[in-house]
Amino acid sequence: QVQLVESGGGLVQPGGSLRLSCTASGSTLHRYAYGWFRQVPGKEREGVSCLSSYGSVTTYADFVKGRFTISRDSAKNTVYLQMNSLKPEDTAVYYCAIDRRGWGTLNSVDYDQWGQGTQVTVSP
Repeated sequence: QVQLVESGGGLVQPGGSLRLSCTASGSTLHRYAYGWFRQVPGKEREGVSCLSSYGSVTTYADFVKGRFTISRDSAKNTVYLQMNSLKPEDTAVYYCAIDRRGWGTLNSVDYDQWGQGTQVTVSP
């Protein structure tokens, strides 16, 4: 039912910034929780940040606290991940996902639908 389209990835130097976008069609940002995850080949997918539909509570993984910010624009059906002070270890494919429960967690098994992913590369 919901189609997720991600954009904003690219190549950036350490210390630089990127803003990822996730646009949902056929849905709104009020019913579902949205999460950002990332994955490196050969490693487990890990939660980065999420935004609940109940009070719009934000949650961040420890490794991005103070650097990343999740937000939404309901009028555009879009969720953003602002990434500042990027490090080489942030290099990964970043995925947007929907949790139909609406609570919002950093556990990938709680999410029902996923975007195609966008590559983020941090390199000097």
